[in-house]
Amino acid sequence: MDRTHDPLSRPAHSTDLNWLSIYSVLRHWQRNRRTRRQLALLNDQQLADAGISAAQRELELAKPFWR
Repeated sequence: MDRTHDPLSRPAHSTDLNWLSIYSVLRHWQRNRRTRRQLALLNDQQLADAGISAAQRELELAKPFWR
C-alpha cells in the first residue's frame, strides 16, 4: 500500500482538538473575569495581606478579560 502525505487532510480528531482549544480559551477568559471581580472586592487590609498595592490592583482591573 502506497502512503502519501496530503497536507489538506486532517486526522479525524483534529476537530475535537479545535473545540478543546476554544473551550480552554473561554475558560481562561472566565477565570480572568472572576478573579478580577474578586480582586475588586478586596479591602486595603486584604490587599496588604496578599502583597498587592492599590495601584497594582487598578492596573490589573484595567485589563480586558482576554489578557
